[in-house]
Amino acid sequence: MKIKYFSDTDTALIEMAHKEVYETREVNPNIYIDLDEQGNLVNITIEHAKENTSLPEFSYEEIINKTA
Repeated sequence: MKIKYFSDTDTALIEMAHKEVYETREVNPNIYIDLDEQGNLVNITIEHAKENTSLPEFSYEEIINKTA
């Protein structure tokens, strides 16, 4: 997974998978999702990213479910 930020357009691109985009769907006027031919998520695009997200505070944490 990669997150790219384009400051000239205030756009964030979250690349979830390295697959060919088959379809783009608008979630709302600022968020778009790209899907592959099977309907799996490929990318998320967020327009006006600084206004619509906490982009400067981005962090990643993997939670491992430990069973007893």
